[in-house]
Amino acid sequence: MSIGTAVEKRKLPWLKLGLVACVLVAGAVLVLTGVDVRALIEQGMNLIRSAGLVAFFTAMALTPAVGMPATVFTLTAGPVFGPKLGMPLVVVLCMGAILINVALTHFLARRALRPLLEKLLARLGYKLPQVAPEDMTDLAIIVRVTPGSPFPVQNYLLGLANVPFGRNLLVAFVVQAVYTPAFVLFGDALMHGKGKLAVIAVGLLVVAAAGTNLLRKHFAKKKPAA
Repeated sequence: MSIGTAVEKRKLPWLKLGLVACVLVAGAVLVLTGVDVRALIEQGMNLIRSAGLVAFFTAMALTPAVGMPATVFTLTAGPVFGPKLGMPLVVVLCMGAILINVALTHFLARRALRPLLEKLLARLGYKLPQVAPEDMTDLAIIVRVTPGSPFPVQNYLLGLANVPFGRNLLVAFVVQAVYTPAFVLFGDALMHGKGKLAVIAVGLLVVAAAGTNLLRKHFAKKKPAA
């Protein structure tokens, strides 16, 4: 079995399509009923801002461990805290929170919740990889750059696969160092209507997607694991 097929997942197209449909229907209902969506978003941003910096980034560090998408935080961090802290510091705080979450989920997967997580991932259609020690770095890279795999699932899969903590953290840092700034900038551009910033953010995401796709193809062709 090659590194590229070490992590297998059953496709769940109907579930994904159903979620997308629910979001679209909810948006359409809000618009048709005359709800000021932008004002609603502003209220949400003000609520997050009032909760404070510590509460926001603590939640970002902890809640992805129970399935909260990390992009919820990276897309909102810029418009909420950027004007006060500046974008570079917001990106650094986001990266710090993400790496804390990687460390937390690694511990949970390796120690505290291993039996429960193995059963849960099996029910969700994920097959745990059986990979030789010398291929652990390749596995960490391909899991991190394969599209469609949620960030919390990546963390738990790599922890359950016994990828060494240092390598897991390093690969997560390198990948997130590309994606996190792009999402932070994109969220700020969307909220404040910054056209040039949006173009830059989209460009970063395109470059990141192209680069990770090349990496995925490269490591998918690696020799079979022992």
